[in-house]
Amino acid sequence: MTSMLDGCTPWPEEFVDHYWAAGHWQGNTLDNLLRGWALQYGPRTALVHGGTRLTYAQLNRRADRMAAGFRGRGLRPGMRVVVQLPNVPEFVVTAFALMRAGLVPVFCPVSHREPEVPELVRLTQAVGYVGPSTHEGFDHTAMAARIAARWPFLRRVFTYETPGTESPYGGLTTDPSNCQYAPLASLDAPPEPALPLSAGQVAFLLLSGTGGLVPRTHDDYAHQVTAAAELLSLTEEDVYLAALPVEADLALGGPGVIGTLSVGGTVVLTDGPDPAVCLPALARERVTVTTLTAGTARRWLDALPLPGAAPRLVQICGAPPERETAERIGAVLNCRVQLAFGLPEGVLTLTRPDGSAPTTHGRPLSPGDQIRLVDATGAPVPDGATGELQARGPHTIRGYYHAPDRDARSFTSDGYLRTGHLAHRTPDGDLVVTGRPV
Repeated sequence: MTSMLDGCTPWPEEFVDHYWAAGHWQGNTLDNLLRGWALQYGPRTALVHGGTRLTYAQLNRRADRMAAGFRGRGLRPGMRVVVQLPNVPEFVVTAFALMRAGLVPVFCPVSHREPEVPELVRLTQAVGYVGPSTHEGFDHTAMAARIAARWPFLRRVFTYETPGTESPYGGLTTDPSNCQYAPLASLDAPPEPALPLSAGQVAFLLLSGTGGLVPRTHDDYAHQVTAAAELLSLTEEDVYLAALPVEADLALGGPGVIGTLSVGGTVVLTDGPDPAVCLPALARERVTVTTLTAGTARRWLDALPLPGAAPRLVQICGAPPERETAERIGAVLNCRVQLAFGLPEGVLTLTRPDGSAPTTHGRPLSPGDQIRLVDATGAPVPDGATGELQARGPHTIRGYYHAPDRDARSFTSDGYLRTGHLAHRTPDGDLVVTGRPV
């Protein structure tokens, strides 16, 4: 078996064999899947952001040329690059380009500042940083310079500029600590031959809600997005509105952006979930699916009605809404409401498409998932009783990145992730996640 990124815990061989035999893992990297999608859906619209529209062929070509640009700047397979971008097409292009170059994107919310970003660079020994020059009044480039002065491994900074603007830092420059700065748009070089990448390698690192770094492989994430897209019956006629930050696991792959691309659908990216921005896009782009928190859904309802805003499905993540709110969402938007509970570690449960108003978090996404509820001693709880949710499966990690102490606390001896969330099962077998222990 191909070794994962150093500092990551692989699945045991017997589980690897089982996931392959069951067809959960297919052995294709995410960036190579994009090549196939570009061949199949080439002229169809893949990404929309304001007035910008990219076809599948354009997305693939840009990822190809940016990957060559990263390699031309001296970045090599296995190196880590922190990606801190808002919901713009460049996020998607950059993510696929880094993976295509064999690099490991480390997705970071654009809202993070100091000390979170410097610590993330330190933990991952990131050699590169991709972020906005400035965003919402904060100078990300200056922050990157302070990090580079402190940590000598950060030597490449690529800045995203809003279309129509120019960086106050100019073109390619080098600071006193020998860190190079260049516009992200300058990463444009003739495509190079494809690298022999392995689907068992880490595709990217996500931030856990408890502070750890979550290594997601190409195999496990491809299975997650494919299974989620199938559960939602996504087709090339679907339009997904990415209102939540795109680096969030559900917005990225539950089925989210990547799941929508996997079936030839269209992804609409918006600058946050504000109803003043999202509702016009909902109607203008004929959005069929989106993911919201319960709080955001209530804000949308308060801003409605809006003629033409009629998705077929709204996913609600996080704390479940009151039944009245869920029913109101379905009635006002004339759509089905699906509850989802997900963690960056790969745990994902969803209500099934039975047309009823959701009151549970449904069942695990994959037939390969194993879920159990236990008490404080680790013993299974009786049916209907509340216990800690523990999980393992083909898209749930077996360990955090370079965190043996955290792993000892977070995983059982037989490989189950201790989620720290309390849940109980209904008589129908569905899960209701009620929160964390106090």
